Amino acid sequence: MEKNVGGYDRLARLVLGPVLIVVGAAGLADILTIVSGTAGLLFAGALFVVGTVLLVTGVTQRCVLNGLLGLNSYEEGPETASESDRVRSETSR
Repeated sequence: MEKNVGGYDRLARLVLGPVLIVVGAAGLADILTIVSGTAGLLFAGALFVVGTVLLVTGVTQRCVLNGLLGLNSYEEGPETASESDRVRSETSR
């Protein structure tokens, strides 16, 4: 899978993901009451899972949902000399 998460999309995932993980973990540990009862535990668990997914997709710069929807916020930087030499050598074969 090619990289499809970059720019502000990646930054938002890297900031929001850990925040949701902390809030979800605090809710699961009963340190923070988001919603009372079983619904609160389910909501806290969902926050934890969503935060983890956001953090992982931000770090790896790959998101399955973006791929399925055809979204791509990743921009490749300029090639280094070694990369362009490698590409030229592969195409000349």
